[in-house]
Amino acid sequence: MNFRPHLRAEPEINLIPFIDVLLVVLIFLMLSTTYSKFTELQVRLPTADAEQQRDHPKEVIVSISSDGRYMINKNRVDGRGIEVLGSALAFAAKADKGTVIVISADANATHQAVITVMEAARRQGLTQITFATQSTALAGAK
Repeated sequence: MNFRPHLRAEPEINLIPFIDVLLVVLIFLMLSTTYSKFTELQVRLPTADAEQQRDHPKEVIVSISSDGRYMINKNRVDGRGIEVLGSALAFAAKADKGTVIVISADANATHQAVITVMEAARRQGLTQITFATQSTALAGAK
């Protein structure tokens, strides 16, 4: 008979895997969190910082003045309707659906004027649309 007391091994808690899991969760939370500061509404358009302007060989530049007049490739468009703009865009794009429409709107132009150009382009099947802006350095110099 064995009368010696049984020595029970003290349970050991290994903290290293627990710390590893917590570090992975911490890294995930740091990467997925967005840091935004919501203050009052301040909108100043159209300025942006761009790396480099792309050169599109097939582009149509639509300029919109502050009073809602349109120019397509420096040619004035008579009228402000979607149909008039659509036919002028189709003529300027020469039926090429890969043409990029560059909207260069004045900062004081109405959103409706920009949406009208976008709708006219959509009706003509011109789906590649981009916006021209000036850099914030140039906007601050004026």
